[in-house]
Amino acid sequence: MTLADVAAASGVSVTTASLVLTGRARELRISEAAERRVRSTAQELGYRRGSALTAGPRTGRSQTIGFISDAVASSGLTGDMVRGAADAAYRNGFMLFVGESGGDPAVERALVEAMRDRRADGVILAATHTRAVVVPDTVHDGPAVLLNAAAWTRTRAPSVVPDELQAGRSAARVLVEAGHDSGVHLVGAGPGAYDVPPNSIAAVERLLGLRDVFTAAGVEVVSAQRCPKWTPECGYDATRDLMRRHRPKALVCFNDRLAFGAYQALAEAGLSVPGDVSVIGFDDHPIASWMRPRLTTVALPHHELGAKAVEVLVDMVERPGHDARRPLVHRVPMPVREGGSVAGPQR
Repeated sequence: MTLADVAAASGVSVTTASLVLTGRARELRISEAAERRVRSTAQELGYRRGSALTAGPRTGRSQTIGFISDAVASSGLTGDMVRGAADAAYRNGFMLFVGESGGDPAVERALVEAMRDRRADGVILAATHTRAVVVPDTVHDGPAVLLNAAAWTRTRAPSVVPDELQAGRSAARVLVEAGHDSGVHLVGAGPGAYDVPPNSIAAVERLLGLRDVFTAAGVEVVSAQRCPKWTPECGYDATRDLMRRHRPKALVCFNDRLAFGAYQALAEAGLSVPGDVSVIGFDDHPIASWMRPRLTTVALPHHELGAKAVEVLVDMVERPGHDARRPLVHRVPMPVREGGSVAGPQR
């Protein structure tokens, strides 16, 4: 009898059933009716906590990994991270248990405790967007890895993150190699390192990478439009605003959704991509493939990030005592996905 059986028979999610049976229903505002239903079902079915997992006779481990995401993990880009983690777990002889906190710190803490209660060999704490996070104390009760995140305060848990600094350099090189040496504008962040959305590691590192290459190549960035949110609407508004003062030759959009909005503003102004203005983005969001011409973008390797997090965690589980020799930050390369949105500047 498993926790999933109890959840199905009770008509609730596995996460809800877990929280009820670990005594956290009230603090997380699970209804009394749902709590009674789960407890009654568990008693009728003879479910006992911990019975679903038995340690392997040779290793003393459960061969399971807990994966806790701050967003719905079954769809979109987060789903790619989960699939990467699941594939790597399978290759290494582990099972992956997935929980979703919805960004609620109390739920996140409860899920970490639930994973530990069920003797998961290690826990991966994943963020949808690369950012600084507050790490629950319970994470340090065993092997743990931060995925797509860095801790606000010092922690023993290593981080697996995309190489955003190199991504910024790659984006700048695409424009420099196409011949752009003037008329370059940034949409989403800058000009200063602090002119970025709150807690955004990606924005800071992309900006620094861009600066490295543009400065070395002698390219002057004419303007930078900081956007508090990286949405198509903000990209549209920022591009319209900069065109009141400048005629851009190239736009570096800090994500693909901003680039989508920029495309609309350029089209309304009668400017073509890339004939009049070159545009490059970041993330390789699905929207990039629907843009015409297809957007040139620097891809977030979600599948590879998930797989790398599992590999780091498995190494911690199978080789305890080597923490001092392991790097605290593991950077995963971000490849350029060529589209048709960058061309040489008009002279």
